[in-house]
Amino acid sequence: MAYQLVVADKTYSSWSLRPWLMMRVAGIPFAEVNVRLGLPGQQGTFLDQSPAGKVPVLRDGDTVVWDSLAILEYLAERHPEAHVWPADPAARAEARSVSAEMHSGFPDLRRVLGMNLRRPPAPVEQDEGTRRDVARIRQLWQAARGRFGRGGPFLYGRFSAADAMYAPVVTRFETYAVPVDGPVRTYMNAVLALAPMQEWYDAARREPPSLRDQVQP
Repeated sequence: MAYQLVVADKTYSSWSLRPWLMMRVAGIPFAEVNVRLGLPGQQGTFLDQSPAGKVPVLRDGDTVVWDSLAILEYLAERHPEAHVWPADPAARAEARSVSAEMHSGFPDLRRVLGMNLRRPPAPVEQDEGTRRDVARIRQLWQAARGRFGRGGPFLYGRFSAADAMYAPVVTRFETYAVPVDGPVRTYMNAVLALAPMQEWYDAARREPPSLRDQVQP
């Protein structure tokens, strides 16, 4: 299978990180194509990659899959051996639920604590909505680890799509020095210690500056 995965800047593109990390952890080979953010004519470039004009995009021959969660589901169907979702039905149902919640929710977290791997770690003032989002995510992580985390250090034991969906949030908590301890801190450490995660960070540090660097807090 000759997959091609189109991603944007590793410094900022939380949506790109999700399928990229899942594929790297699962050992699913792919060719990576990078599209820079904040450049003139950007929308036209993105429209060349997907009908939505956004990344990430997975190409599998003539099949084009856009949207991070859709890509993860496609990979789950194509690669059952990769265990993209937990094997246990109850864990799998919950993992899909928390992934969908991440996909469609937490607007204040996204607005105030944007992904930025170049920002020196330091807290920012959080409004009520952001604090509520942070509290909900900590609750989700603690509950998943408590119920299903016996088989490994991740939300449902072994690494799954749910961890891929929340990996950008782990970076946000680190970047903005969100107070965490106990199981949440242990979980975050496990995600950050992944070799592909470190690879992503290293690539972000080497990226040339973009226009977005001028507007990020």
